[in-house]
Amino acid sequence: MNRLSSLKSLLFAIIFIVTAGICYSTPSEGRSSISNVVPEALPQQKKAKLKRPVSAEKAQKKAEAKDKARRKDSSKYIEENRKRSIEIQTPEVQERMKQNVKDANARYKAKKKTSSSRTRKAGRKYR
Repeated sequence: MNRLSSLKSLLFAIIFIVTAGICYSTPSEGRSSISNVVPEALPQQKKAKLKRPVSAEKAQKKAEAKDKARRKDSSKYIEENRKRSIEIQTPEVQERMKQNVKDANARYKAKKKTSSSRTRKAGRKYR
């Protein structure tokens, strides 16, 4: 009796291992899976355009226009403050400030040239 139950459990284990191996095997060459299908063979679906309400688009355009105007005013304000800060200085200080700006621009240009010359295209340009 003990021998018969061990034989049955051994047979069950062998069948289980064989079926598990078949389940995990890769598909044969004759079969085609969805990953093997050429993308052109699949039907093309149209992408649906999402339309927003006209009022929402109008509000967004208005907000973008306000933002653009705000940026323009801000840059104008900054430029005026820079000019004013130079104008209120004595002539000697004005000359020194202008020279500092020129030196800073030259350093920036040189730094940009060296950093961009490391790239392949710019490297050919500056050799």
